[in-house]
Amino acid sequence: MPKKRISPHGAGQELERYTIELKRMGEKCKKLEILTKLSGLLNSSLDFEYVKMRAIAAVTELLDCETSSLLLKDEEGKLFFEVALGEKGEIVKRFQLKMGEGIAGWVALHGKPLIVPNAHDDARFFKEVDQATGFVTHTIICVPLRCKGAIIGVIQGINKEGGTFTQDDLELFQALADQIAVALDNAQLYTELNEMARKLVMGLSELIEKRDSYSGGHPQRVLKVCMAMSTYLSMTPEEKRHLTLAAILHDIGKVGIADHILGKNGGLTVEEMEIIRDHPRAGAEIVGHIKQLQPIIPGIKYHHEHYDGSGYPEGLVGEEIPLIARIIAVADTYDAIIHDRSYQKGMSKSEAVAEIVENVGTQFDPRIVEAFAQALDNGDL
Repeated sequence: MPKKRISPHGAGQELERYTIELKRMGEKCKKLEILTKLSGLLNSSLDFEYVKMRAIAAVTELLDCETSSLLLKDEEGKLFFEVALGEKGEIVKRFQLKMGEGIAGWVALHGKPLIVPNAHDDARFFKEVDQATGFVTHTIICVPLRCKGAIIGVIQGINKEGGTFTQDDLELFQALADQIAVALDNAQLYTELNEMARKLVMGLSELIEKRDSYSGGHPQRVLKVCMAMSTYLSMTPEEKRHLTLAAILHDIGKVGIADHILGKNGGLTVEEMEIIRDHPRAGAEIVGHIKQLQPIIPGIKYHHEHYDGSGYPEGLVGEEIPLIARIIAVADTYDAIIHDRSYQKGMSKSEAVAEIVENVGTQFDPRIVEAFAQALDNGDL
């Protein structure tokens, strides 16, 4: 049987189709590599704000589009722009969409992804955003965000660079959206747990205030000073969170001290003073029973250590003292000096500052006092 002959023209077409398909597969492989990298970045943090911003940046990188936006559902079922990239992002965030309103609302209502090659020719397009920002939307790709079987919002890419969005883009985008939904849910849960922990901590703090008349408002004031100083120190968000909780609970050990000692007018005996000096260790022991609060134990246990090693309970020196404890030490002393106590009238702020400066390098870390001074100079305190 004679072999079928392929004309040169047919062979050329076949080669061209093969080359195009090969190029398409190569581009898809590159996009899959980007998707893998972006998925890792999304899940590298439990900070809700970081996850949102990282998600939007990931969309523009993966889809090669001009801008993108993330819309989440609120309790009333409306969609609000949680994040919108671009110069007009803040204007965009003023808008809310009802379910079914606009391209995003349609996707959220029907739970189906959508590619819109010409936005202004689509009756569903919500023109008000472009009118308010002066931005011109040409092409849109929008996919639903699903978590635990429910649609929590949508994410969209706008204006594909050099063309229109394709089916390949849609497949990759949906895969990314699934990762984004999981990352957002994890971050939201983490935020809620942190809020619950904060409320628990505030409740414990109130126990101290009820038992010690001097402590009325003291933990909150110490917290304010600590957070003001943290602005001028190189601290991660996690370190600041630990500082927040430790500042509120730094005197939790006082709950075990007898009322007649806590409320005593006049000087304390040697035995009574030893009981008072034991409150950092006692506080660390109380908090130690709560696994989630263990990172703040150093701030509670060592906030009465002195930079020169003359403090208690262990006589730590310099940077042996944990950073959050060194910060609380300055804030705690400052608040103690400027407020009345049962045995001592409070001094002026200038006198308190002078006393703290006088003890730089002995009682206090010079770097922390410098941050304290910056906070004062800039009106943060």
